[in-house]
Amino acid sequence: MKVLVVGGGAREHVIAETAAKDGDIYAVLNNLNPGITDLAAEYIKADITDPEVVVNFALEKGVEVAIIGPEASLEAGVVDALEKAEVAAFGPRQKAALIETSKAYMRSLLEKYKIPGRLAFKVFDDVEEMKQHIKEVEYQVVVKPVGLTGGKGVRVEGDQLRDKDEAIAYGEEVIKKKIGGAAQVVIEERGIGEELTIMAFCDGKDAYPMPAVQDHPHAFEGDVGPITGGMGSYSMDSGLLPFLSQEEYNQCVDIMRKTVEAMKKEGNPYIGVLYGQFILTKDGPKVAEFNARFGDPEAMNVLPLLKGNFPEICIKATEGALSQKDIEFEKKYTVCKYVVPEGYGENPKYGYQVKVNRKEIEKQGCKLYFSSVTKENGKIITTKSRALAMVGFGDSFQEAEESVEEALKFVEGEHLYVRHDIGKEHSLKKRIEHMKKVRKGVFL
Repeated sequence: MKVLVVGGGAREHVIAETAAKDGDIYAVLNNLNPGITDLAAEYIKADITDPEVVVNFALEKGVEVAIIGPEASLEAGVVDALEKAEVAAFGPRQKAALIETSKAYMRSLLEKYKIPGRLAFKVFDDVEEMKQHIKEVEYQVVVKPVGLTGGKGVRVEGDQLRDKDEAIAYGEEVIKKKIGGAAQVVIEERGIGEELTIMAFCDGKDAYPMPAVQDHPHAFEGDVGPITGGMGSYSMDSGLLPFLSQEEYNQCVDIMRKTVEAMKKEGNPYIGVLYGQFILTKDGPKVAEFNARFGDPEAMNVLPLLKGNFPEICIKATEGALSQKDIEFEKKYTVCKYVVPEGYGENPKYGYQVKVNRKEIEKQGCKLYFSSVTKENGKIITTKSRALAMVGFGDSFQEAEESVEEALKFVEGEHLYVRHDIGKEHSLKKRIEHMKKVRKGVFL
């Protein structure tokens, strides 16, 4: 089977690797990701938000199914164009991708259908009205641009924003500078608790969930510093998390299924991966956001564990024919740690060579996924964003985490940084203890 992968990050690298087990890979890349170029029968470097370019390459190569990685391609209508050309495309159409590309759309949908897990929110395009609202509400707020910001536009009162004055100042900046592409801002109630991700394969009718994953978005160890695209993540053999019960997992999945059902009722069926980011509060799970594609880094935790034929799963989704028996995962612990340019999230030092010994990394039971690097004269060079993800697997957190640390010894380069605390016992205990306090209503 000929499979087209669109996008050039670590998420697309693991998509390509998983699909390559049962198909021949073709790729449209925005950067020359060495992991994908090594896997691909053929590839082109091109604008992944240009539907015509993607469709022409798919038709030229006789592609049977296209898997769309990044949200930017979805927002640009790449899926719509592929479908029009009668190429099966795994990913939501432009209108359905609004679940991610418009936070106002997502919140309004949950409100209209009274889907559980809602947080209070309002959308503003008037600075004075926004200021008044933030001053009046008793709860801490989250300030979000309405559109896409690559996972780096959200700021939280009590975290990146010290108080309501800073929240107002950032909200004004979002509106005036049109951060996220529109002169609008979402002011949302802050959910207090542990965040987690559950992704699900969707066929327009239902959602079939994957193991839960916890991302670490803060740049520095101890969960401090700017919010990034994600510094690493972990998952458990049970599909749960150390602080997440089966009942709470089921509640999250129920929210996702109700959302897919609501979109079907809207005449806007959702096909692809639905990424649910939840905050586990004392009152149960709340929706932080939905994304319209595999998470990065979360895809690296779950896709290597997927059993069955990935391209066929994608085709069945486009046909509205998925069933739970199609979706099964190996029972392993996973720990992912990103290698990033020093200063990533603020002022990254980039343009340096990275050397990796892939054979030695594999000997440690670890997988390597290239992210926003590029090839120059046969060398792997860092860019301003994340460089590569290292993922360890095992029968315990300790085994998975230690395999990553051993494998990291075979990555060399100047001005690189890793959050070593991800998946370590003290970091896991911190999250468990935090959730115990949250359940008791202690938020300090």
